[in-house]
Amino acid sequence: MSFQPPKGTDDITAPQSQAWRDTLSLWEDWSARFGYPLVSTPIFEATDLFERGIGQVTEVVTKQMYTFLDQGDRSVTLRPEGTAGVVRAYLDSGHQGPWKGAYSGPFFRYERPQAGRRRQFWQVGVEYLGTSSPLADVEVIELGHRFIRAAGLGEVDLLVNSIGDRTCRPGYVETLRRFLDQKRDVLSDESAALIDRNPLRVLDSKEDRAELADAPRMLDHLCDECAEHHKKVEAGLDSLGITYHEDPNLVRGLDYYTRTAFEYVATGLDAAQNAVGGGGRYDDLAEALGGDRAPGVGFALGIDRIILALGTPERRHLDAYLVSETGPDDGLRVASRLRAEGLRVDVDVDGKPVKAQFRAARRLGAPVVLVWKGDGHLIDVQTEGERAELPLDEVTRWFGRS
Repeated sequence: MSFQPPKGTDDITAPQSQAWRDTLSLWEDWSARFGYPLVSTPIFEATDLFERGIGQVTEVVTKQMYTFLDQGDRSVTLRPEGTAGVVRAYLDSGHQGPWKGAYSGPFFRYERPQAGRRRQFWQVGVEYLGTSSPLADVEVIELGHRFIRAAGLGEVDLLVNSIGDRTCRPGYVETLRRFLDQKRDVLSDESAALIDRNPLRVLDSKEDRAELADAPRMLDHLCDECAEHHKKVEAGLDSLGITYHEDPNLVRGLDYYTRTAFEYVATGLDAAQNAVGGGGRYDDLAEALGGDRAPGVGFALGIDRIILALGTPERRHLDAYLVSETGPDDGLRVASRLRAEGLRVDVDVDGKPVKAQFRAARRLGAPVVLVWKGDGHLIDVQTEGERAELPLDEVTRWFGRS
């Protein structure tokens, strides 16, 4: 048999796994700072949830979902995105009024595998439900922006747009459809096929950017309420010193968005895969799922793409490797104490010779080697070009962890 993972999936091992561990830990910190507790939903849901929530004519539903019948002949789908499941959980809880949740986990889409686009991928995200305030949009956008910057991604462009609501969007869609119909012969086949089914999706085409340069803008067709909402979102971002750019063609890939839409773009990645995340407002989603009205806003960030943009991690997964000259029993006992004090320490448990233990330390990339000589309290600390003896009680302080 082949030991390779299924096409479009990956095994994540050291040293790359350290970047995943650091980034996901950072996410837990930042989402907690903004008051978003953990919400965990099933990896699979009833297929109807995504068909009603995402939109039956979206590419996600028509081409990319992993859908199958379970043993009870019920149609279930591996979750392709997080928002629909979180909104379902909110409705199921019976909660009313403002509610926050943060999630993290694997998602699944049948994509053509390439760098930054996998069939199993990891997303983190938040949902802020039960409020229509534009300041909720601002808070959500800020959280994503702060986290991405804290992760060390460097230059990231924040793109912002408004796609209106069910009051003003239908008129704009008809205006856009007429414009696109006149360009049907020069648009790509994929865009031409969308003109009658879902013209907003055409605006998302990178292949037809030049032809869409003079397309009518949703921002010029907003109703008064949507225009005021958009104005307050941008004013809120300005007040927080968050730089952004208006992108009139930004519509995102799912049908449930209303009003605010935004995207984070990593300038250091290939243009085809440089969107590391995004989101928007979805005031009609709860009703589309059959529940009471529950306006909301949220985002999802692709950890796979963030890790790709970060490159090879500088931080190693160990603080030190412990070499024991008196056997594995003593080595494990000393390592246990150092681990309890907060150090990331590995140690041999097979009773290998000392030279073999040093080779293991080099193979694992340990920046420091601690040598236990069995004298009861001293540790021989060996780093690059340096060597010192420390009392066991002072080792953790030497690492700056006390």
